[in-house]
Parts: sequence; C-alpha cells; structure tokens
Amino acid sequence: MKFTIQKDRLVQSVQDVLKAVSSRTTIPILTGIKIVASDEGVSLTGSDSDISIESFIPQRDGDLEVITIDRPGSIVLQARFFSEIVKKLPMSTVEIEVEQNHLTIIRSGSAEFNLNGLDAEEYPHLPQIEEHHAFQIPTDLLKNLIRQTVFAVSTSETRPILTGVNWKVEKGELICTATDSHRLALRKAKLDINEESSYNVVIPGKSLTELSKILDDGQDLVSIVITETQVLFKAQNVLFFSRLLDGNYPDTARLIPQESKTDVVVNTKEFLQAIDRASLLAREGRNNVVKLSADPEQSLEISSNSPEIGKVVETVQADDIKGEDLKISFSPKYMLDALKVLEGTDIHVSFTGAMRPFLLRTPNDDSILQLILPVRTY
Repeated sequence: MKFTIQKDRLVQSVQDVLKAVSSRTTIPILTGIKIVASDEGVSLTGSDSDISIESFIPQRDGDLEVITIDRPGSIVLQARFFSEIVKKLPMSTVEIEVEQNHLTIIRSGSAEFNLNGLDAEEYPHLPQIEEHHAFQIPTDLLKNLIRQTVFAVSTSETRPILTGVNWKVEKGELICTATDSHRLALRKAKLDINEESSYNVVIPGKSLTELSKILDDGQDLVSIVITETQVLFKAQNVLFFSRLLDGNYPDTARLIPQESKTDVVVNTKEFLQAIDRASLLAREGRNNVVKLSADPEQSLEISSNSPEIGKVVETVQADDIKGEDLKISFSPKYMLDALKVLEGTDIHVSFTGAMRPFLLRTPNDDSILQLILPVRTY
C-alpha cells in the first residue's frame, strides 16, 4: 500500500475514529486504527466492539485532489502513536507506505517515521446492516435530541439499562427518554417516516455523546438504521455503529404527573443564575440542596444554607404563580442541567407537592420536558 494524502483531512478523520478506540480492550488489535486505501479513497476505522466508527476520505473533493493512490492496500497502526504523529507532521501532505512484514513508513517533509503495523485481515469486520428500514433526521435536530436528553442517563452500572437513552419510534414520532431514577429528560420530534414503522431500543449514552462530537453543525440529513442489536448512524463520509443495550426500559410515562398544585412561570436566565448563585454554598457539606419557596403573592424565593459557611437568600421576580403555597428542596446540579437545555426566554415549572416530582417545560411547547425528584428536607 502506498498513498499521499492532505494532512488536515487525515488528522480530522483520525480524530473522528479515535473516539471509538479504547486502550482498555481485551482484543489487542482494537487498540489500532485500520486504514484501507482503494481507488475511491481512504477509509479509517476505529472500534472498541461497543462503538465502531468508519471515516471515509474520498480521493477528490470537487476539483481538488485530496489523495493520490499509488498502491491500494490495508494496514492496522497503533492508534495512540499514529494519531500523535500525524498531528505533528511538518508539511501539508503525508505519504504512507507499507513494506514487507507490515512495516509502515510515514513521510512528511524531512520527517520519516517507521511504525510496526498489524495485518488488517485480523481486524474484526464491521456489522453488516441491511438498510431497508432507514429513517432520516437533520443533523442539527439529532444533536439537539442528544444534548437535551443524554445528560440525564445514569452513570451507575447497578442498572445498566439506565445508562442508555430510550429511543421509541411510533406513529411518525421519535420519543427520546433518559433517566437516572432521580430525574428524567424527554424530547419528542416528528419524523418523515412511514406511520407503521415502530422501534423501541436503548442506545448507550456514551455512544450518543461521541456521535454528537463527530457530527457537523448543519441541516444535512443523517440516516439511522436500527436492528435487533445495533444502530447505525450514517452521515456524510462517516459511519457510526453502536451496540444497543439489552433489557426493557422502565415505563416512564407513569412517572410524569398529569395535574399540578402550584404553577410558576419565570424568566429562564434569571432563575438559572439565582440557582447557580445559591449552589455556591450548597456545594459544601452533606446538604447539597437548594430550597425554593413560592406563594401566589408573586414572590419566588431561592435559598441555601450551609451551617459551617453561611446562607444565601434571593428573591426572583416570577411572571406568574398560581395555586398553593409551596416549599421544596432539590439538587441544584439537576436543576441547572435541566434549565440549560430548555429553549426559550421563559420556563413553566409545575409542582404537585413538596415531595412529588416536578416538571420543567417551555411554555406552549410540549416537545421537551424535564422532570426532577425533590430532596427531603422540609
């Protein structure tokens, strides 16, 4: 194998596939990146057997020649060294040549590296996925769906199913749900899809986080194919495979209260900043909570008290408070996480009592919902 390639394109592809490479794998060859040169271009693959990413660099980009292929072929190179080397090469082009016994020479300007490669035939094959049942989502919407749910997945392995986001497709709508049993994030989106199509799968949160980093911002469509055990996201020149989590996701619909006793509409930014300030004292000690009290006289009070340090009290002007007086305590981190992903200048918070879950929504928008369980202090 021998080819010459634009350095910046190679670096970008290496960075993308590196997100799937783990140093802690039981299969030694998976610590490498597989490189395949063909007449069409060069593809790079990284995998940790849970996530696999393939990035393709076409030979031409419009009128510009990106790659010159002298001899097609394939090789697997140690990901850690290869990625560091290509980033630091001196010139704008890189020549990669594989000689006898998988010895690989990387040249750029006056720099020349010799790396010991591995036989690409030994590298596990990517899953073969039939693409009959693909549906498509614009990239920017997909990134929003991930951003507005993935933060709420569980980080504990005691219930592995909760480390993923539940994707449910029914009646032409995608519903993404994440919960760690203390909070829940839900986001819906209409799909241009056959109404009969239905899926109910759980995608690891880690996979969605890595996918989001690779996707460009923009309106380009991403094709999504779901099978029994795998999901494939197909963007321009990138294939992203992830395994699905086994097991049944809990029925979260019954957790969402249908009625409320106290409703508050408040400016999102002012509310977020007040909770952020109150959380400064809440971080110390064991009582990592912020308290909120509301009364229909239009006053909303945010407070936090740390006996060793001091306390903070702040009144936030609410646009509207309806219903009963309320005192409730909650984790400021959960509240800030939820507020940061809600879009809109105002926020509607629905409380059903001091010890019941409460909901955060954007007024007049039922596509996104955040639920948080309070902390028992009152």
